[in-house]
Amino acid sequence: MGRPVLPLLPPIMEPFAYGFKQVNGIRLYYELYGSGQPLVLVHGGGASFRHDYAEVISELPPGFLLIGIDLQNHGRSGHRDIPQTFGQDARDVIALLEALDIGKASFMGFSNGGNTVLQIASLFPEKTERLVVASAFYKRSGMPDGFFEGMRRATLESMPRRMQDHFLQLKPDRAALQHMFEKDRERMASFTDWPEEMLRGIKAPTLFISGDRDVMTPEHVTEMWRLLPDARLLLLPAGHGTYLMADENGQPDHALITFTVFQIARFLKIPK
Repeated sequence: MGRPVLPLLPPIMEPFAYGFKQVNGIRLYYELYGSGQPLVLVHGGGASFRHDYAEVISELPPGFLLIGIDLQNHGRSGHRDIPQTFGQDARDVIALLEALDIGKASFMGFSNGGNTVLQIASLFPEKTERLVVASAFYKRSGMPDGFFEGMRRATLESMPRRMQDHFLQLKPDRAALQHMFEKDRERMASFTDWPEEMLRGIKAPTLFISGDRDVMTPEHVTEMWRLLPDARLLLLPAGHGTYLMADENGQPDHALITFTVFQIARFLKIPK
């Protein structure tokens, strides 16, 4: 296998291992960085872990074994015709970790990835060390009025061009891009509220992060923080994910990202 193309990642940061694992009837792509405490990076809708975590991988201090995964229908991973659900993504992530002989890990998820890591902690508590949940939600009321109706009407043309180009860099297949978009759109448009008991049952220490001008309301993120028995909250002066990655124009706020990553590393290293 030749070296992979590394878009959006500084040239000095290359994985020491990468490839595919066949799990749950699908080929999932992964990359491994560093050594130490396992931390799984779970990307958001329409993205890949490289798109969402390039700056995080570059900024995190030593001491972490970073596991980047492209979820079903995204990045270099395979595609399915079954409905795309957060529960299925959670089961895929855990199956991939088992294939890599990683028993227990911390999980960081952004946007839809935040929803996925909440499902991981709920379904697989024995596999979960700590959670970082960035820009996620658990009830439709946490999103702006008209958000879900807008998702029903959304077309591929409404997807940011930078995200489309990134997908096609990794997989130059416009039919696959359309398929991924439709699966993401349907999952969001048909989302139903999760019970509060699900969040209350998550015992893993959890750090919630969101921007004050994020997609979900700050009040909703605060509500989630209050439901978990062992949670912390970091609310930042930012939009959707700009505290972790470049904005839609490809411009990163380096000072803000450095601050955010420092807080994440500090949280993950707190002794139990």
